[in-house]
Amino acid sequence: MKGDFTALAVLLSIGEANVTPLRSTWFHVIGDDIGWAQVAAMLSGAGAAWDGVVIAPLRADKGGPVEDIRARYELKLLGESLIADRMLLNGHHFFDRKGRRLRIEEAAP
Repeated sequence: MKGDFTALAVLLSIGEANVTPLRSTWFHVIGDDIGWAQVAAMLSGAGAAWDGVVIAPLRADKGGPVEDIRARYELKLLGESLIADRMLLNGHHFFDRKGRRLRIEEAAP
């Protein structure tokens, strides 16, 4: 995503047939010069053994990052939505620890 924005991030544990949210945060991205290595290093500071992350970009109505109070609220909604329906991961940016894009598929009963 180009330009300044707020990134909502949910760290995930990925098992054989399940994806479990572990922790969440938000951070403001200013400029275009952030690489995966920087993002992964920051997320590794969370103190959780995570296998993947979903990142949902969010912009203020007039562009740029949102205020922290809105980021906190939107992150709560995102977490609740992902708990209710893991397929929503595909509607955002879903990565493994190496920065490779992931998709979740419905498991056969």
